[in-house]
Formats: sequence, structure tokens, C-alpha cells
Amino acid sequence: MADRLKITLEAEFSKSIDVLTAMSNDSQLHAQIGKALTMCVNALRSSNKLLFAGNGGSAADAQHWAGELVSRFNFDRPGLPGIALSTDTSILTAIGNDYGYDYVFARQVEALGRQGDVLLAISTSGNSKNIVRAIQAARAAGIAVIGFTGKSGGAMGESCDICFRIPSTETPKIQEGHEFLGHLLCGLIEQEIFGDAKV
Repeated sequence: MADRLKITLEAEFSKSIDVLTAMSNDSQLHAQIGKALTMCVNALRSSNKLLFAGNGGSAADAQHWAGELVSRFNFDRPGLPGIALSTDTSILTAIGNDYGYDYVFARQVEALGRQGDVLLAISTSGNSKNIVRAIQAARAAGIAVIGFTGKSGGAMGESCDICFRIPSTETPKIQEGHEFLGHLLCGLIEQEIFGDAKV
């Protein structure tokens, strides 16, 4: 058992390190981060908001990142408007019952989103039907889209303004990459808007 555990640990650490190393060396990804930062900061400075959507573990990421903005990340400062579309069970079940699960995020984008907002859409496969429909609703409303997917990009690859493609085909490793980028973006947004001053 000890040998098997050692082999598994070494393999998992190695795969995670490989993903982060590839991301660290990807100049195109770095440029995308800069563009995403500008997009989000411009929206927030214009009194718009960030909307987050995802399923399962990606729903947890959506709630996590929205919470980092509304509350705080690295230091105390005024809250920033971020809304996770995965949290209101009455809305989710009403839409799922009335329209179908494929529309649980699109309907919320239509109701809550406004031109100038940004949708951060999360799907490890890039093919989640309710996320793809949310992107379509955002496009129709003049809402910019930042996608978080796996290596292929899936159906989301060409439909987002920016698509962060984590260089892996394994769902857990893709999620680890998403979490790194989500934290990075939250910290950069906070720093860009409020600087290093402790408000």
C-alpha cells in the first residue's frame, strides 16, 4: 500500500506541476490574463458587474470567485459586484422546471445582465449546454465573455472574447488550473482598482 501511495502521490504532484509550468511558460496565456483584467476592471469602474456560471466543481469556483470580489481578497476595501448564478435554488429549480436545465444560466443572464457586464463562464469540457446557452444570451445582450475550459476549448473555444484553455484533458487538473487563474484574476482586479492601499 505504501508503495502504491508513493507512486500515486508522485504522479499527481508531477501532473499538477506540469500544468502550472506550461501555464507559466505560455506567453499567449499571459496576454489573455492582461486582456481579461482590463475587461473586468473597465466593467467594474463603469458601475457594471461580473457574472459567474459553472456546474458542479465549477459552480463552487463561481461562488468562490464572486465571494472574493464581494468580500475581500488580499486586503480590506469596498466590495466589488460579483454574482454567482449557481447559488439561488429557487431560481435554479424554477428555470429548470419551467424551461429545462439547459436554460438555468441563460435565463439569469437575460434577467440580470446588462450591456457592459462580463460573464465568466466555466466548463472543463467547454461543452456544457447550459454554459453555451449562457454565452449565447450574453452575446445577445452585449455582455463580454471570459471562458475557462480545458485543452480543447470545446464549443466555447470560439464563442468567448477570451478563452482560458488549461493545458490538460483531466478534469481535476483543469479545475486546478481554473482555480489558479480565478485567484490570480481576483487579486489583480483588487490591486488594479484599489492599489496597495489598505482601505
